[in-house]
Amino acid sequence: MDVVIRAALMYCFLLFLTRVVGRRELSTLEPFDLILLIVLGDLIQQGVTQSDYSFTGLMLAAGTIAVMQTSVSWIGYRSPKKAGLVLEGEPIVIVQDGKCLERNTKRERIREEEVLEAARKNGIGSLDEIEWGILETSGEMTFIQKSQ
Repeated sequence: MDVVIRAALMYCFLLFLTRVVGRRELSTLEPFDLILLIVLGDLIQQGVTQSDYSFTGLMLAAGTIAVMQTSVSWIGYRSPKKAGLVLEGEPIVIVQDGKCLERNTKRERIREEEVLEAARKNGIGSLDEIEWGILETSGEMTFIQKSQ
């Protein structure tokens, strides 16, 4: 039972951690970020299973995480306005009429250079061509060009 409680607490902590870290950081994995994820996974394993290396401990921990994920997904689906907003967030407008919205980019810790880079990847040469730039809940930036 101890493994189940630790796995459930770990899941809640990771859910909280991903919301605090921010969607932009999670959408762009650099080599160092990958190393940190591997280290984090090892630390989580040690915290959840401690010295229990049994197959039963593995099944309890993995089963608990699966049940927690399914539950959170179901809650977000059943109540998208309330729980979905807390669990997944909402898209944020970062560019409006060719201008970066400083309040929103600052809140999400995004530099204008990053917005320009994402725009270039979408075939947009400058901010002046963008009517709306949106930071999606996945961390990806999408753009709607101005009508010509």
